Amino acid sequence: MRETVKPMAFPTDFILRTRALLGDEYTLLEQALCTEPPVSIRLNTRKIPVPAVCTERVPWCRTGFYLPQRLPFTFDPLFHAGAYYVQEAASMFLEQAIQNCVTTPVKCLDLCAAPGGKSTHLAGILPEGSLLVSNEVIRNRSYILNENLIKWGYPDILVTNNDPEEIGRLTGFFDVIVADVPCSGEGMFRKDTASAGEWSVANVELCAARQRRIIQDVWNALRPGGLLIYSTCTYNTDENEENMRYITEKLGAEAVPLPVLPEWNITGPLAYNRAAYRFLPHRTKGEGFFLAVMRKTGAGASQAGTCKHKKKEKKKTSVPVPADAKSWISRPEQYEFETVQDTVRAFSRHYYSDYQQLAGALRLLHAGIEIGKIKGKDLQPAQALALSLTFDRNAFPSVEIGWKEAIGYLRREPVVLPDTVQKGYVLLTCDGLPLGFVKQLGNRTNNLYPQEWRIRTSHLPESEPSLLR
Repeated sequence: MRETVKPMAFPTDFILRTRALLGDEYTLLEQALCTEPPVSIRLNTRKIPVPAVCTERVPWCRTGFYLPQRLPFTFDPLFHAGAYYVQEAASMFLEQAIQNCVTTPVKCLDLCAAPGGKSTHLAGILPEGSLLVSNEVIRNRSYILNENLIKWGYPDILVTNNDPEEIGRLTGFFDVIVADVPCSGEGMFRKDTASAGEWSVANVELCAARQRRIIQDVWNALRPGGLLIYSTCTYNTDENEENMRYITEKLGAEAVPLPVLPEWNITGPLAYNRAAYRFLPHRTKGEGFFLAVMRKTGAGASQAGTCKHKKKEKKKTSVPVPADAKSWISRPEQYEFETVQDTVRAFSRHYYSDYQQLAGALRLLHAGIEIGKIKGKDLQPAQALALSLTFDRNAFPSVEIGWKEAIGYLRREPVVLPDTVQKGYVLLTCDGLPLGFVKQLGNRTNNLYPQEWRIRTSHLPESEPSLLR
């Protein structure tokens, strides 16, 4: 039974508009919005098995689980190691679109990707050998996206910070574009009660127009026959079915139906009778969400040239790739290694020419696997290497640390290692998972955890919050 929270005051126009859509069901929706929202996570099963506490599965996602209560995730080292992502359950329905419509390796764009929920999900569900480009136009949000994707550890990924119009110059480059577009946020009222007071019909109209512009700007980058997966976290038809109508009729696309089970209690379209999927909190265990899959038809193809406006690529230095770099990842023969300025990185050989094209056209924050930085005659291993799924852990000595020591490390505090640990770079693990590196200097250690990632609060819970406890 859901716990009731303080009643919310909804704008009159929201009530009238939503009641017109749902009829008598509106009362049930309003009651659901006055209960505690469920807590759900999605596991990175390439890092950890399913913990015993994960007993209730999200029906439409094989790695999604509801938790009985919210943990202070900031103080769980597994969270920082990329073992799981805290994500709203309804948005995990993306898995059904990929599972049913994408069967071979693809080049996929997550267009509005921050903070990273759908991108980390895509990294786990796209067919093996796919390339993922994860983009965020807002600069400070793109750094959060970058951090979350590095923690997830997927190697064949680029993180970019570009406007959709810039990406649209990549004619026909992508097979799949996921667009979880910025919206009026009606579906998140329960999680963010302040947003209800900021809602207005004018903002709905503004969001709907902005969403159309975003899709219009990026449309050229989707190849004919490619898939657009369009989603919002809102209820109204202006931002959902009406924009779906615009995409299919004006840009040239056809709706793609997905098989769904009746017990999922997913609602179909409320207007414009084409395949679409809406989650309502009084029917499904999660927040408000809308998703539609559309296939680009030949009529929507542009004849523009590929990458007409290229950025000047950063000049590569003549510093050779240190020999050690190739021994730090598994299957190095599958990657091209390069040194750009002082950073050594590796990228899948299969997509190396695509990477070079994207590097010349977009602003890259991250690409492939960052191996390390050259510091004089030394190659310092990167935090991204420690968290990568390609990392060969036999390349460095490792030390297992406890929960309190792990939190200290994640705060970037000094770490004390046993006297038996030799000088040099050492991998720290907690519950068997890599957290990052320190450099053992003999009488002290240098904590190499990224300054911008550190836990900033000095608070420490009385007991250890962990999925494994």
